[in-house]
Amino acid sequence: MNNSPILKDLLPLEHTSLFPQNYLSRLAEGSANQLLSSAALIMAQEGDLRVAYAPFDHVNRSARLVIVGITPGETQAVAAIKAYRSAMAAGLDDKEALLRAKSHASFSGAMRSNLVAMLDAIGVADFFDLKTSGQLFENGSRQVHFTSALRYPVFRDGKNYNGMPNMLKTPVLRRMVDTYLAEEVRQLPEALWLPLGPKADEALGHLVQSGMLNRDRVLSGMPHPSGANAERVAVFLGRKPAEEASRQTNGAALRAGYDRLTAQISKLKGVAQ
Repeated sequence: MNNSPILKDLLPLEHTSLFPQNYLSRLAEGSANQLLSSAALIMAQEGDLRVAYAPFDHVNRSARLVIVGITPGETQAVAAIKAYRSAMAAGLDDKEALLRAKSHASFSGAMRSNLVAMLDAIGVADFFDLKTSGQLFENGSRQVHFTSALRYPVFRDGKNYNGMPNMLKTPVLRRMVDTYLAEEVRQLPEALWLPLGPKADEALGHLVQSGMLNRDRVLSGMPHPSGANAERVAVFLGRKPAEEASRQTNGAALRAGYDRLTAQISKLKGVAQ
């Protein structure tokens, strides 16, 4: 293992602000693509894994819904670096620049339509007293927070990390979950947490088992809203009978997930009332 700065940089600087200040000054020069793969932004290396810094530090503390992926990919990271640079060039301070860097991570098109349809179907709009969950994503709204199980971009052999090796069994990755994701959970205890896929769900489950997150606030079992996942979304929503789904789609599990999530939101609403 290459002993890199991550062991100290992943220690909380203060309870409400964890971003490693020393990396921000390194974002100013050179191509964003080249910078991302340079030694200047390497936070850790372990075997064939590399963790790079990118400005994904902002936490929207007014969020009612938190959407959790695995880790930012290279495309997202480069876009975030460019957005941070533009904000700083416009004379904004670090706090506002970090907010701008994070803001590009919103859903759009078919992905947003699928996500809103599924959230509405299980009762999230009703839980928040909204006409539709789409209101959470309106311009200027600060009701959704986008994050990742692994806040900073992780690469394996130079490619985007896809969940292997298991992040909870890999010390350098587990440390990120236990530090950064855990801190976001502490800042947003009343939000609903939506993991996108089983890997993000495992990370949140780890924090549930640690006693940091209420299992009732984790919306597990919803298919990824990607347009490529159209059949799974259709089955989840009941638009396509589970028995007519292709072999690659576990229709029974998706419908069971829908029933479980609907009951979960109903229970939460009953407690809130």
